[in-house]
Amino acid sequence: MRRTTLLAAGVVTVLAGSGTAVLAPAAAAATVQPNTPYVLVNRHSGKALDVYNLATNDGAAINQYTRNDGAWQQWRFLDSGGGWYRVQSVHSGKVLDLPTTADGVQLVQYTDRNDARQQFRLADSAGGYVRLINRNSGKALDVWEWSTADGARVSQYQDLDGANQQWQLVALGGTARTFTNPIKRNGPDPWLQHHNGSYYLATTTWNSTITMRRSTTLAGLATAADQVVFNLAGRPGGCCNMWAPEFHLLDGPNGRRWYFYYTAGQNVTDYNPTQRLHVLESAGTDPMGPYTFKADLGTDWQLDASVLKVGSSLFLMGTYGGDGAGQSNFIQRLSNPWTLSGSRVRLSSPTLSWERQTAPVNEGPEPLYRNGRVMVVYSASACWGPDYKLGLLTLTGSDPLNPAHWTKSPNPVFQRNDANGVYAPGHNGFFTSPDGTESWIVYHANDSAGGGCDMNRSTRAQRFTWNADGTPNFGTPVRLGVTLTAPSGE
Repeated sequence: MRRTTLLAAGVVTVLAGSGTAVLAPAAAAATVQPNTPYVLVNRHSGKALDVYNLATNDGAAINQYTRNDGAWQQWRFLDSGGGWYRVQSVHSGKVLDLPTTADGVQLVQYTDRNDARQQFRLADSAGGYVRLINRNSGKALDVWEWSTADGARVSQYQDLDGANQQWQLVALGGTARTFTNPIKRNGPDPWLQHHNGSYYLATTTWNSTITMRRSTTLAGLATAADQVVFNLAGRPGGCCNMWAPEFHLLDGPNGRRWYFYYTAGQNVTDYNPTQRLHVLESAGTDPMGPYTFKADLGTDWQLDASVLKVGSSLFLMGTYGGDGAGQSNFIQRLSNPWTLSGSRVRLSSPTLSWERQTAPVNEGPEPLYRNGRVMVVYSASACWGPDYKLGLLTLTGSDPLNPAHWTKSPNPVFQRNDANGVYAPGHNGFFTSPDGTESWIVYHANDSAGGGCDMNRSTRAQRFTWNADGTPNFGTPVRLGVTLTAPSGE
């Protein structure tokens, strides 16, 4: 084991980026703001203090990782008095804890007890850096063995003021990140997820490729490159119309994988009779794949696959002819993410006047969960008219396969807004902010009342809130070009 008291040569500059500020070198302990989230960047490695693997449990390891400013790399200083602080994760709500006084012990997070093991003071180092000295041991937080690797252990060691014991505090309490819609032009039927520090977006291509784009910020999706993650060419029915993609991280017989559901037909005609549902499986937990073809889902005309989870059970949802009831939503049990079980059941049909405004259509059922409540948000009317809109179903019984156990809201929950120039908002998905505190909707819409059901529809995102009765309040679709605050935790 090699140790040295020498400082690293020169001063390492860490760029704070938009909306950040570096703690001034003078009187560091006096100027830290208890309610402000900070990223702690190690002087030697340039990497950030990180709740490893996004854990939320007591005893989870705190290591270093490439800086991404996610909630799992954000820390608040809670005042314990006398110049001592607990350091609390914005992600988990737990505080830093050194279980023993031994050199090399793994730094962990734990429920806040406000005892000496969890209390630290800030000692100034040159160049604006600080050391974090533990009250119980008197030792400094230390990147063990001077590692520069992602996932390297953070521990404690005698306070030597070495560069691997020095941390730059980057305050994230300044101007928030922003974005404007659309986040993708020519992006109908969007599906967006935030995973391991990045946003992933897939939309309809209307050709034989499945593409995805990735960005660490929502704003960055607008210019991110579309990458082909799978090519349908050569598969029966694979050419030339890929429609309504969705990818879900699910547990199956092969472990935790991404399952990519899509519609494909043999030509580019809307609603052609060859369109069927299919599913791919990823090799690991990267949303970008690689993917292999897993299964066909059904043998007749179906669109808009999605997956509903109720307890430990999985259900495939989608759109079909509706047995004479107009274009309807269906639900069917899945024995695993790619295998149907039992009979298909009609989940909802266009029974209300606003669901039949342009044509009698229910389609695009999407799952939404809140405090144990199971809901489905679906698109209604028809996408080739300006009155395409969203409706809401709530599981008010116990059996998702029993239509009588679902309650339909009598009014649409999201619809056109002529004053904002937003027409036919629909075919949506949901995601949460990087820090897990905000609910967001992603959807497509047209810029004019004459817009059609084509590739000119653009992808938009906006935050939504919740009504007192537990239902979503999506508000009004926002005009293109309006500056919006980015999801919390970016």
